[in-house]
Amino acid sequence: MTLARKPLVSTPEAQADWREWRVADWSGLSDPGARSFEVGEGDWPFRGFVLRWQDALRAYANVCPHRSHPLDTPVDEFFSADGALLRCGSHGALFVPESGECLIGPCAGRRLLALPSRIEGDAVFVKAPADLQTAIELVGSS
Repeated sequence: MTLARKPLVSTPEAQADWREWRVADWSGLSDPGARSFEVGEGDWPFRGFVLRWQDALRAYANVCPHRSHPLDTPVDEFFSADGALLRCGSHGALFVPESGECLIGPCAGRRLLALPSRIEGDAVFVKAPADLQTAIELVGSS
């Protein structure tokens, strides 16, 4: 079991058309805690989630590498029963919160797409594409 792998991140070139979105308030996230967000317009807006884990911010595309389903089924339920791992509600895949690596499940060894994120005051900002198809293509190429 490898826990030290870095998250899947897109290249700066791939992020050239991405914009920064305010998606949550830091004070509204428990530790551990996660909240989904949706940004962009049209039929396929981008879906992601922010994660507060060990008082650090992380953000990922809300796209399971197995079948491109959102992880939180039901909405905003991202953690395994013991709270130690992220869980895909569709097929039970389990992911390391720090790296997004899948440890157990149909996508074992693959990773969630990490998103650049930052906190300014109480505002949580994430850099992400405006459409879900971009994330699906990047996760599918991992």
